[in-house]
Amino acid sequence: MLKTSFEKEELEGHRTLYIGVHVPIGKKSHRRHRHHGHRHRKRSRELDPGLDDGRESPTYYTPSQRVQFLLGTEDDDEEHIPHDLFTELDEICLKDGEDTEWRETARWLKFEEDVEDGGERWSKPYVATLSLHSLFELRSCILTGIVLLDMRASSVEEVAGIETVGPLGDEVRRKVRESLLKQHHHQNQKKLANPLCSNLHFMKKIPPGAEASNVLVGEAEFLDKPVVAFVRLSPAVMLNGLAEVPIVTRFLFILLGPLGKGPQYHEIGRSIATLMTDEVFHDVAYKAKDRNDLIAGIDEFLDQVTVLPPGEWDPSIRIEPPKNVPSQVSLDLSLISLSSIAAQTGTDLGDDEVHEGHGGPELQRTGRFCGGLLLDIKRKAPHYLSDYTDALSLQCLASFLFLYCACMSPVITFGGLLGEATEGRISAIESLFGASMTGIAYSLFAGQPLTILGSTGPVLVFEKILYKFCKEYGLSYLSLRTCIGLWTAFLCLLLVATDASSLVCYITRFTEEAFASLICIIFIYEALEKLIHLGKHYPINMNNNLDKLTRYSCSCVEPPDPSNATLRYWEQNNITASEIYWEALEVKDCIKRRGEFVGSACGPHGPYIPDVLFWSVVLFFSTVFMSAFLKEFKFTRYFPTKVRAVISDFAVFITIFTMVLVDYVLGVPSPKLKVPSVFKPTRDDRGWLISPLGGNPWWTTIITVIPALLCTILIFMDQQITAVIINRKEHKLKKGCGYHLDLFVVGIMLGVCSIMGLPWFVAATVLSISHVNSLKLESECSAPGEQPKFLGIREQRFTGLMIFLLMGCSVFMTSVLKYIPMPVLYGVFLYMGASSLRGIQFFDRLKLFGMPAKHQPDFIYLRYVPLRKVHLFTIIQLSCLVMLWVIKTSNYAIVFPMMVLALVFIRKLMDCFFTKREMSWLDDLMPETRAWDYKVLSAKR
Repeated sequence: MLKTSFEKEELEGHRTLYIGVHVPIGKKSHRRHRHHGHRHRKRSRELDPGLDDGRESPTYYTPSQRVQFLLGTEDDDEEHIPHDLFTELDEICLKDGEDTEWRETARWLKFEEDVEDGGERWSKPYVATLSLHSLFELRSCILTGIVLLDMRASSVEEVAGIETVGPLGDEVRRKVRESLLKQHHHQNQKKLANPLCSNLHFMKKIPPGAEASNVLVGEAEFLDKPVVAFVRLSPAVMLNGLAEVPIVTRFLFILLGPLGKGPQYHEIGRSIATLMTDEVFHDVAYKAKDRNDLIAGIDEFLDQVTVLPPGEWDPSIRIEPPKNVPSQVSLDLSLISLSSIAAQTGTDLGDDEVHEGHGGPELQRTGRFCGGLLLDIKRKAPHYLSDYTDALSLQCLASFLFLYCACMSPVITFGGLLGEATEGRISAIESLFGASMTGIAYSLFAGQPLTILGSTGPVLVFEKILYKFCKEYGLSYLSLRTCIGLWTAFLCLLLVATDASSLVCYITRFTEEAFASLICIIFIYEALEKLIHLGKHYPINMNNNLDKLTRYSCSCVEPPDPSNATLRYWEQNNITASEIYWEALEVKDCIKRRGEFVGSACGPHGPYIPDVLFWSVVLFFSTVFMSAFLKEFKFTRYFPTKVRAVISDFAVFITIFTMVLVDYVLGVPSPKLKVPSVFKPTRDDRGWLISPLGGNPWWTTIITVIPALLCTILIFMDQQITAVIINRKEHKLKKGCGYHLDLFVVGIMLGVCSIMGLPWFVAATVLSISHVNSLKLESECSAPGEQPKFLGIREQRFTGLMIFLLMGCSVFMTSVLKYIPMPVLYGVFLYMGASSLRGIQFFDRLKLFGMPAKHQPDFIYLRYVPLRKVHLFTIIQLSCLVMLWVIKTSNYAIVFPMMVLALVFIRKLMDCFFTKREMSWLDDLMPETRAWDYKVLSAKR
């Protein structure tokens, strides 16, 4: 056994052993798995097989086995339940004739923070690196010093009394006691006149229920050998003035030794403080029954550390905290992957580790009429009130302001395109009204209100084909469309009644990623295409002859042949053309007085403004970059955390507001958002209610079931694939989902919109992903240096409701909306499309084609799947994406939903080329495969 002691003198000239030790901060190989709230781990025990249950007089072959047994035992005593710990290191140097005090020199919540030289500020948090020598010295301290477990004390005085025992003389014991009772000076007392302000700020980072661990080390002139004590108080008590923050103290480590070894004592204090932040030793300290348990905890820690040779590494370097520290239950192997591996290796996972992807209880067939729908309602009803109370946050305000602006333009643009295709029978005003009404109903009653409804390209293609057909055969377009819509609504409700949404379990990540990637790419492509399209309306004059530059002009003149309308305007406003000095008029005045523009530099509406396109490009890319910059602002080092969080939440809204303000101040006539100003049908020959028969033959009400079948597939696939993406396990949704209820609401509103002659709306993938991303929740209480942890999504109905409520009121807000430049909205589309690509594994795998193996990221699937198989999987997915793109952008876009459906069958065929284990890492397993895994698991048990 390795031994070391304070009394052992170092040989002169001998180099101190100072080997950098990386403190394991994440997953320590097999060390632990979180089991419940307070880090209690379930470990396999390798004990003497001769024992009945391994709990009475066990034989331990290694320290790790002792630790495993200790942490595997259940303890009903609440005093032994581990809590989060705040650890503080105080130091002192006691010399005769000097009035000294304990001074705080370092603290740990997760990472180490030191008081910088001069004592003016805290250092940046960093990963603690320890000398191996100090760890051995600490082991010796615990082995030979005083260890008191579950000591009862109510004050520092009672704790100080522990040093009155032992071979020390009375005078020395008195001085030790006096030393322990000296005042403690904390760093915050220097920072602010009122230390409570600093305490309150730091207390926000300390988890509720946390306890303190105080480490007291120092030199004393009156000692000739060290005094060491490790104390665990039971119960934990508030020791006033001992800790920097007002929380109860659970542990104390005391080390006082002779003068001259202050740096050594400091390193030992850092060692025990760092050990107390280690998740395994932390739990050992709470559950230890005797000194040997603590020693085993230290030895188990030593077994797991990584040593860096001093000649190859500078111990003075501070290691930055990692951005993501994996939790102890993960390197999150998807639970499907675990079940597959277990099936093939015989590993017993335990019931709580079986993962079913998105094939949970929401998608189980009930075999009853409307059984799934009724279960969805029962599942969502208890959360209905909280869906509104949970929206009381600035984050929700930022979310709906951003998405309102983002939703307005596509709805109006879609309405304009539909108006062109149907000669105004359904146009922008109908699109606004339909989107608002459908969105409000969906937000109020749907099972997953985080989904945002919108218009789709295939629907527009279907409308064009239908209108052309009606025009050729003399049928009433609106009436025929109403019949198709009613049949589609009926078929959607029939799918709901028969639990057809359970088929969603066949939509794996392979299909989701291909579909989501396509929609994101289309968003990016269309944003760029619309910007380029502006060049047709605002061309830059590239044919100027510089020799004739002085002759380029544009002036206002009296119209030589005024129209009747112009003459009538002059007469009504008492204008006499001969009294006006036309050449001196500015553009606005010339237009107002019905003058004409003459000159080589004139356009149809006055002088050319050659910088409109350039300004539009500036607005477009400024919007993209500013949105991205502000969204990431919460990770910068400027301003307090709350300010950064607000700026990040309102990133897109701040960007839009800034760009609108700049555009207004500069006065460049960039193209603006155009919103209908009057709430009435676009054409006077139609109303808000459409007859299904109209002037069409009676048989059209029956034959329209055929195109309705195609529409139903389109609606079903668009709605459910988007719902699957939103409901993925990674989003940590807690209120459940409602595939059947979602489709039910969409089907009902589809029928209502058909009767009213309004466009049809279904789940919009990119808008929904952007909505979810804008509502991400992160931990507010995080240790210094630790990145906030993703907690889930703020699940509520308020944001969707407000988006579509404001959209319905937009007709009455034209005076404000007319100032929003279209290039700004196009920039928002590009930002949304690009940001929605984050987290899609497909694009990570695409990058691997150009990377040498040594430079490839440590993706978990690369550890278990051969690279050639990864590339094959990516190539197949890329081919499917290209196929979808070709279909979507062609004249055959109406069959797009059939192609999406075909992806499910392609994925099924891939089981012939990949093993189940490989597919478990690269994708979700298909239902039959998953059922096979479960059977094998059951057999293995």
